[in-house]
Formats: sequence, structure tokens, C-alpha cells
Amino acid sequence: MIKKKSLLTKLLVSTLLLTPLSAVEVNILEDLAYVDVDVDGKPVRIERIQDTKHKLTNSYSKTSRPAPPFSIQPFQPIKGVETVSELDVIDFLKNQVALNKGVLLDARMPKWNKAGTIPGSTNIPFSILASKGNNNYITKIFSLLGVKKVNDTWDFSKAHKLLIFDNGPWCQQGVRAMQNLIKLGYPKSKMLYYRGGIQYWQILGLTTIKP
Repeated sequence: MIKKKSLLTKLLVSTLLLTPLSAVEVNILEDLAYVDVDVDGKPVRIERIQDTKHKLTNSYSKTSRPAPPFSIQPFQPIKGVETVSELDVIDFLKNQVALNKGVLLDARMPKWNKAGTIPGSTNIPFSILASKGNNNYITKIFSLLGVKKVNDTWDFSKAHKLLIFDNGPWCQQGVRAMQNLIKLGYPKSKMLYYRGGIQYWQILGLTTIKP
């Protein structure tokens, strides 16, 4: 179940500041050391782990999983939906999420989300989006995404831009979320896909939080 209050709070991420290079060894870009994000009223700094000898020891360090279901996803699994990088995710947080024009959507089931996610993201599991358009969950979610119903038809003219991610290139949850949204009428032009997901985000040592 998605609570309207918690979802709305995450959609209203209000402040994100790009910070110039400082005295750190591992930067995001040559001239960008970190990014400060205001999540639920609390400051969160997105930066890279400074220990150059650090290695992942969690499940994202694995190279292989049973496939199916964990088959490698195409670079662009859905024609018309652009695939983006980590830098695009950071830019999206700055120019879309912070201004309440877009939603960084974690399409994974709650157990995955609770283990760690990207700061500023909102968890909307792909399975909920599989519901029919008249489902109460869909109605509430779409309302918060700027979608209105006019004469029993969804109006997506003011719908938020969505940047959707999951665990990584071996995960289907993000792709299934996009497929479900498209079936409900959400425009492909208003969706982006971060194929690298949490695995690539962590491989690059970028900050994650536990909701």
C-alpha cells in the first residue's frame, strides 16, 4: 500500500544544490565534488566513497544470477523511452525533482527499496502499476503525478516526467513498470530509463539511503 502523505512528501523534494570541487580525492565530475539534496526536510549529500580501495561486499557485487528470471535487459528495452546515465540522474534531481516537475521512480518491490535507494527517489512498485486504471491505487498515484481524469479518460498533458530505475541491467522490475505505465496510457515521451540501477550507482560509490 502506498500512503498518499509519504508519496507526496517525496514528490516535493525542494532543494538541490550543485557544489563546486573541494578537497576530495574522488569526485563526481572534475569540477563537481558532491550534490546536496533536501529529502523529506533533511539534507542528504550525494557523493562518491572516498576510499579508493573500497569494494562492494553486498549482493550487488555478484556477477551471476539465475536467468531467467534475471536475464540481461536490452540497452533500450522500449522504443521511444530514452536510456540515461548516472550523470543524467543527478541532473534530473536538480532540474526536475527539485522543482516538482519530475519523479525519480524506484520501481522495485518494497524489500529491495528498504535495503537502500537513491536519495530523492520515490518507491512505486511495478506490481501496483499493473492494476487496472480504475484501481484506487492508480487513481491516487496518477493524481500525485499530475495526471487528471476527464470524462473517464486520463489527461496526461501535465503529467510529471518519470525517470525509472530498478536493481540494474539484470533486473526486470523497471522494464515492467514502464510496460505497465504505457498500458495505462502514460506517454513514452515522459519516461526515462536508468538501466544501471542501484548496482551501477553503488559500483560508482554514489550515496544511497534507507527510507
